[in-house]
Amino acid sequence: MDKDKKNRRNALGRGLSALLDDQDSPVLPNRRDLNPNGSVSEILIEQIETNPFQPRVEFDLVALEELSSSIKVQGLIQPITVRKMGANAYQLISGERRLRASKLAGLTKIPAYIRTAGDEQMLEMALIENIQREDLNPIEIALGYERLVAELNITLETLGDKVGKKRATVNNYMRLLKLPPLIQLGLKENKISMGHARALISLPRTEDQLAIYQEVVDKELSVRAVEELVRRVNPDKSTAKTDAPKTRKSEFLVALERNLEEKFGNRVLLNQQNSGRGEIKINFDSTEDLNRILEILNS
Repeated sequence: MDKDKKNRRNALGRGLSALLDDQDSPVLPNRRDLNPNGSVSEILIEQIETNPFQPRVEFDLVALEELSSSIKVQGLIQPITVRKMGANAYQLISGERRLRASKLAGLTKIPAYIRTAGDEQMLEMALIENIQREDLNPIEIALGYERLVAELNITLETLGDKVGKKRATVNNYMRLLKLPPLIQLGLKENKISMGHARALISLPRTEDQLAIYQEVVDKELSVRAVEELVRRVNPDKSTAKTDAPKTRKSEFLVALERNLEEKFGNRVLLNQQNSGRGEIKINFDSTEDLNRILEILNS
C-alpha cells in the first residue's frame, strides 16, 4: 500500500502525462461514460465548464487559430482531461487550449479522459500540466506557484518537489511578483528576460527599478549591463566603505556569487581586497525572506 502511494506521488512529480499513463489512477465506475477500451470518452463540449484553477490567463489567438485549422483537418489527436461533476456535467482539468481550439473548429464533441479529483488535485494537476506542456511566461508561473503555496499550505521545498524544481528556482519566480506592475507586464510581453528582472529585484527603491527598466527597453541592454547599472545605483554597493582600493573581481568570485545566488534565491555580493579580507552581502526583502535564508544556512 505504501509503495503504491509512493509511486502515485512520483507520478505526480513527473507531470500529468505520467498520471494519465498510471493504470491504477481512479476512474469513474459508470462504464456507459467510457468507450470500449475504457480510457477515452466522446463528450459534448457544451457540457464542459472551464477549470477555475487554470494558471494560464492569456492565450495566443494566432496559435489557437492554427491549432483550430489543424483540428478541422485531422481532428483532435490528444484528448483533454476532465472530471465528472454530475449528470452530463464535466469540469476541465487540463487542455483548455485544445478545448478552445476545438470550439473554434466548430466541434460539438471532444475526446476526453475522465478522472476523479478533488480541488487540491485539480490545482496541482492543472499547474503541472501547463508548466510541462505549455510555454507559460514567468509571471504566470510565479502566480501558479504562489497559489499552490497559499491554497495547499505547503513549503517552497515541497512545491519544488512537486514541480521538479529547486527551492531557490521556485523562490526566484515568486520574487518576481514583488516587482512593479509595469515591469511584470514587460516580462509577460517578453520586453525583458527573467535575468533582467532578477537584477532589478535587488534594487530597494521602486523608482530606481522603473528607471533602469525603461533604459533596458529603450536601449535593449543585456543582463550583464543591467547588473552593472544596478551595482552603481544600489546604495548598499555605492556607499560601502573599504580600507583598500577596489580591485577587479576574479572569475572565481563572480562564479561564486552566481552559485550563492542560485542557492539562496537572492542577490549576493562578494568583495575581496588585495589583503585577502572581504565581505559577503546577501540581500533580503522581508523578515520572512530573512528567516528563509537563515533556515538554508542552518540546514
